[in-house]
Amino acid sequence: MTQAIAKQFAHAAELLLDAKAILAEGPHWHAAQGKLYWVDIQGLSFGRFDTASGVNQQFRVGKTVGAVVCDAEDGEVVYLSTRDGFERYDCRTGELTNIADPEADKPANRFNDGKCDSAGRFWAGTMMDAETGVTGALYVLDNDRNCRKAYENVGVSNGIAWNADETEMYYIDSMKGTVTAFDYDLAAGSIDRPRIIIDFRDEPGAPDGMTIDAEGMLWIAHWGGWQVSRWNPRTGEKLDAVYVPAAKATSCIFGGDELDILYITSASIGLTPQELAEQPHAGGIFTYRPGVKGTPTHAYRAAKA
Repeated sequence: MTQAIAKQFAHAAELLLDAKAILAEGPHWHAAQGKLYWVDIQGLSFGRFDTASGVNQQFRVGKTVGAVVCDAEDGEVVYLSTRDGFERYDCRTGELTNIADPEADKPANRFNDGKCDSAGRFWAGTMMDAETGVTGALYVLDNDRNCRKAYENVGVSNGIAWNADETEMYYIDSMKGTVTAFDYDLAAGSIDRPRIIIDFRDEPGAPDGMTIDAEGMLWIAHWGGWQVSRWNPRTGEKLDAVYVPAAKATSCIFGGDELDILYITSASIGLTPQELAEQPHAGGIFTYRPGVKGTPTHAYRAAKA
């Protein structure tokens, strides 16, 4: 079956790390370190993969981790979106410090995917863990570590990306199967005028994580669709797709010295024994060189005290 699916594509991603993750997500590229950070949401941990040595460190957090972003100053500190909101984690000590929990009154919800803009603000959204209701929202952790709600009535908060001059932000709600564009005010860190630019109703799987390349085209992982696809946000046109040897592709980010490698995460959660046998590297991290460069990953930048 998997071979038949693969034959439908002109391009294919290759296995980089057989991580055996339950739900790998949220890849974050640290250019100076040459390391790929990623989370295993249901594995209650995040990883740090050294692309030069091939060594992966796994840091157990003990709760669901939706996203990881690095600290702009300290290479051993990261910021997480977890079940309990925005948190700071020290990789040297394992110390976890809560910063803000805007949904402490919603125990059925958890934080999911997130990303930083170029000003170093951390955007991340929430979802109902059971995925049965539209109870999530999109939040932003400002540089002063204050948290505010930016958008509500979200099903499953997921991929985020900005265009080159950060006048637009793109945002995925996996439950609704849509990519929404907002006007983006970088100075204020605010969004306005939402409009749906891509509808996944006719696509295999649901839209999950997302990144953007140097040409302004979006790359979207298909949960249940065996692929990462490339889209023009101006026209809503699907331009290309790359086969991923795991049905549940979850997210992607550009990395490498030239930002010319697409790193792709995947999941094994919910697969039957037969499905796992057919896709033995589900939950792994894959790579693909698309022939176009990506955009830089930004770190969280806390204001000076």
